[in-house]
Amino acid sequence: MNPQFATYPSLRGRVVLITGGASGIGAAMAQAFAEQGAKVGFIDRDEAAGQALLQHTPGAAMQVADLCDIEQLRAAIAQLRERLGPAQVLVNNAARDDRHHWRDITPAYWDERMHTNLRHMFFAAQAVAPDMIEAGSGAIINMGSNSWHQASGGFAAYTAAKAAVHGLTRSLARDLGSHRIRVNTVVPGWVMTERQKALWVTPEALKSHLERQCLPDLLQPVHIARMVLFLASDDALMCTANNYMVEAGSI
Repeated sequence: MNPQFATYPSLRGRVVLITGGASGIGAAMAQAFAEQGAKVGFIDRDEAAGQALLQHTPGAAMQVADLCDIEQLRAAIAQLRERLGPAQVLVNNAARDDRHHWRDITPAYWDERMHTNLRHMFFAAQAVAPDMIEAGSGAIINMGSNSWHQASGGFAAYTAAKAAVHGLTRSLARDLGSHRIRVNTVVPGWVMTERQKALWVTPEALKSHLERQCLPDLLQPVHIARMVLFLASDDALMCTANNYMVEAGSI
């Protein structure tokens, strides 16, 4: 199948900030927004991957930062604001789904997982919200996961953080909605990024996974990026406080 994707005129010239944008789903988002004519800035700690992406994403800008360090995050957002202008779209994408056994989790590891997969989302939103309020509009898109919907095991701290993203989305949607700032969650299924293929994809795992999907095709990063584009565009002006599943009907 050769998909025919939409163009969103409202995204042309819009300033978009993506966390964890150097690779995987984040890189697909950065390229998709750039193809729409948006001004794309992304934050990532992987400078080499980010520089490689910039070669294929004209006009994009990168800031290197460790998102677990909130002062680094705030500084990176401020630097991208200087280069591109105030963010009109924030995509809270950065996360790591490292596997761990529940017996092995320590308080320190639990806290690190929350910092990696949840905490920076709030502080990124806090940093960009004043500009969105001044502009009278904006879109914040938080990346969730269907792993906890499926009662997946093997990474309890990750699924706990991802479940919390939904609460964060709905609360921020209420707090910011009067300023016409929309806040939504995109909920991916198992997406075939290079990281997933290197670490966890096996013929047996794929067979079991496809048996649980309604659709017969594997999810690719571009499929997630397309939903994010829609939610960032004016086509989604009355969409907020909700979860948008992109998981091929996986159960």
